[in-house]
Amino acid sequence: MTKKHENVVCTFCGCLCDDLEVEVQDNTITAVKKACAIGRNKFLHATSEPPASSVNGKNASIDEAIEEAARIMSRARNPLVYGLSSTTSEAQREMVEIAEITRANLDNCSSYCHGPGVLARQQTGLVSCTLGEAKNRADLVIYWGCNPVEAHMRHLNRYSLQPKGLFMPEGRKGRKVVAIDIRPTPTTKRADLFLQVEPGNTFEIASTLRALINGVEMEFPEGQDSIAGVPVESWREVIEMIKACKYGVLFFGLGVTQCRNTDINVEQVARLVQDANRHTRFSAVAMRGHGNVNGANQVMSWLTGYPLAVNFSRGFPRHNPGEYSVLPMLARKEIDAALIVATDPGAHLPKDAVDFLKTIPVIHLDPHRNMTTPWASVVIPVAPVGVAAAGTFYRMDNVPLRLKKLVDSPYPSDEEVLKTMKEKINYAANN
Repeated sequence: MTKKHENVVCTFCGCLCDDLEVEVQDNTITAVKKACAIGRNKFLHATSEPPASSVNGKNASIDEAIEEAARIMSRARNPLVYGLSSTTSEAQREMVEIAEITRANLDNCSSYCHGPGVLARQQTGLVSCTLGEAKNRADLVIYWGCNPVEAHMRHLNRYSLQPKGLFMPEGRKGRKVVAIDIRPTPTTKRADLFLQVEPGNTFEIASTLRALINGVEMEFPEGQDSIAGVPVESWREVIEMIKACKYGVLFFGLGVTQCRNTDINVEQVARLVQDANRHTRFSAVAMRGHGNVNGANQVMSWLTGYPLAVNFSRGFPRHNPGEYSVLPMLARKEIDAALIVATDPGAHLPKDAVDFLKTIPVIHLDPHRNMTTPWASVVIPVAPVGVAAAGTFYRMDNVPLRLKKLVDSPYPSDEEVLKTMKEKINYAANN
C-alpha cells in the first residue's frame, strides 16, 4: 500500500521548501515530487548506509555506545560540543544542556560561515522579512555574494524571481534583479544588472552605497572614478533602483560574511538597509546554508544569550569568538574530547583540525557513514531528521517549521540519544 505525504519539508538547505510530496511504500520512500535534485536524492537515500554502532572501532550496542559517550564527556576536562546545524531544535536544546553540565565549549557551523553576520545583527539589528513577503511584495531583488541557483536551487523560482505574488501579479516581468559578485555565476546570468566587483571590497562598496543614498558628496583621487572595479555611475544606478522600488529585498551570502572585515561588512550592509528605509520599504535576508543552522543560533541565543562560540568552564556561559570558536580551539589543541552531532568534520574542517581530532576521544552521531565515522571513538547511528524523526527547523528567514516523520527507523533520534546521554552524565556527576 502506498501512502502519500503532502507539504513535506526538505531539510537540505536554509530554504526548507515545505511543499514536497513524498510517496512511501512498505516503509520505503519510493517517489519525491517538487524537490530539487539534491533534495530528491536526500529523501530517496535518507535511510541508506547507516554507520555501525561502535566503541573504539569495535561493534557495540547503541546502549553501550551511549554509556561510553557519557563516560567520555563526564571525565573530560575541556570538552567540545559541536555541530547542531543539521539536527532539530529539540536536539540542539539537549546539546546546550550537555555542554552546560560538562562545562564544555559549545559551537556550531555558523562559526565559519554566517556567524559574522549573526554577530553583526546583534550589534546593529537588521530590517528583515519573510520569504513570503519577498515573493508577494518585492519588485527589486538584490543578490550580493551568493549564488542561489546552485546553492539554494529552488530559491529563485519559489521565493523571489519567478512566482506571481499577491502584490506582484506580473511575476518576473515586474521585478528588477541586481547581482553583485566577484565572478559570473548562473545567478548573475538571471540578473538585469550584474556588477562584477574586485574581491575583498565589500565594506568599501557598502560605504559607497550608503554615501550615495544619503546624498554625501564623494571625492576621489585624480583619475579614479570606480569603487571595487565598478564605475561610480553604476553604483548610482543601483541607488536609484532602490529609491524607485516599492519594496526591495537584499539577499546576502558568504561573499559578504566571509569577505575581509567579516562582521563589519554585515554591519555596514544592515545600516545601508536602514538608510534605504528612509526612501522606501527595504529588507535584507541572510542566505543560510545548512537546514537548521539558523535554529542552532536561535536555540543557543535563547539558552545562553549568545549565538555561537560559548564556553561553560566557569559554570556560566561566556562568549568570545576566536577564543571559543571551533577552528581556533582545535588549532591550539585545547580540547580533550568532542561530542559532534549532525555534521561531518572529516569532510568539512581543515586537515590540521581533523588530524588533531583523531588524537582525542570523539563521539559522533550521524544517520550516514561519512569521513568521520571510520575514526571516531564512539559512533552512534541515528534516525534521519525529517524522514524518520520529527522535530523543528528554522528557515533562513527565522520562520520555524515542523518536520514530519515519514518512515520508521530502527535507530533512535538525535534528541533521544542526547537525552539519555545527558541523564547518564547527570547521574555520574551526582554519584
